[in-house]
Amino acid sequence: MNAISKAVDPTAAPDAPARPAAAPPVPRLPDGRWHALEFVFWLLPVASWFLFPQYLVLTSQIMIVGLFALSLDLILGYAGIVSLGHAAFFGLGAYTAGLLSVHGWSEPVSGLLAGAAVAGIFGWIVSFLVVRGQDLTRLMVTLGIGLMLFEAANKASWLTGGVDGLSGMMVGSLLGVFEFDLEGKTGFVYSYVVLFLVFLVLRRLVNSPFGLGLRGIREGGRRMPAIGADVNSRLRAVFTVGAVVAGIAGALLAQTTQFVGLDMLGFPRSAELLIMLVLGGTGRLYGALIGTAVFMIAQDKIAGINPTYWQFWIGLLLVCIVMFAKGGIVGGCANLLERMRERKEVK
Repeated sequence: MNAISKAVDPTAAPDAPARPAAAPPVPRLPDGRWHALEFVFWLLPVASWFLFPQYLVLTSQIMIVGLFALSLDLILGYAGIVSLGHAAFFGLGAYTAGLLSVHGWSEPVSGLLAGAAVAGIFGWIVSFLVVRGQDLTRLMVTLGIGLMLFEAANKASWLTGGVDGLSGMMVGSLLGVFEFDLEGKTGFVYSYVVLFLVFLVLRRLVNSPFGLGLRGIREGGRRMPAIGADVNSRLRAVFTVGAVVAGIAGALLAQTTQFVGLDMLGFPRSAELLIMLVLGGTGRLYGALIGTAVFMIAQDKIAGINPTYWQFWIGLLLVCIVMFAKGGIVGGCANLLERMRERKEVK
C-alpha cells in the first residue's frame, strides 16, 4: 500500500515509528583486568632466575633501569612533558640512600623511602617551573636543572666524593634477614619486588580518571580547562610522582651496587633513558620495560662483540624502530596484531 492510499483509507495501518539513530558508544574507563600476556611477562624474570643464573646482576639492573624508564614514561608518555634532566631525580635518590648508608643508616627499605622522599620534594619544587612553559621551554628547564645539580654534586666533593664517587657504602640485611651477596640473589629479589609493587601503583594510576585526564592534557591541553580540569595542578602532581619513582630507582641501584657516581646525575643517562622509551613505545607502561630490556641486552651483547662501535648498531636499531614500527616495539606489535585480526574478519 502506497502513501496516497494510506492517506485516503482511514482503515490503513499507520507507518511504524522511525527508529532513533544509534547512540555513539559511551567511553568507559579501563576495567583494569589483567591480560594473560601480562602474567607471562612478569613470570619471565622468575624464569631467568633458573635459566640464566649467571646473569642475575644484569637482570637486576634491567629491572631497576626499567623502573626509572617507567617514571619518564609517566610524565612524557602520558602527560606529554618532555624532559632531558630526569636523571637529576634518579641521582638524588641514589645519593640520599648512599649518604645515609655511609653515615651509619644501613637499613635498605627506609633508605629507599628516604631517597623517594627527597627526590619527590625536589620534583615538586621544580614542577612549578616546568609547567609554566611548553615543550622547548620544559626541555631547557629540565636540562638546565640537571646540569646544575650535576655540577653542584661535582663541586661538593667533600659530601659526594666528586668524580671519585661515593664509596664505603654498607647496606644492611634486607628485612634483617637477607644479606646482599656477590651473586646478586638478594638484589634480584629486592629489585623484582620493588618494581612489581611500583608497577601496580602506576598501572592503577594511569587507568584511573586522573590518568585519563593526563592523556587528555597530552592530546589537547588547551581544551581541558573547558571541562573544568586544572591542567597545571595535574601536571605538577604527575611530575612529582615521576620524580618519586625515579628516586626509588636511584636508591635501589645505589643499594644493590653499593656505589654512587656522578654519572647517575649526568645528561647521558637521561638521553639513554629517552632512547629506551622510544624503542619500547611511549604511553605504554610495558613499552618502557621492554625498551629498557632490549637496549640493555643489545648493549651488553654488542659491546661484548665490538666494544668500540657498539653505539652504531644501537643507532641503527633506533632508526629501524622509528621508521618501521610506529609506537615503538610494543606499538608496532599491537598494530601488526590489529591488522591480522582485521584481515581474518574480512575473510
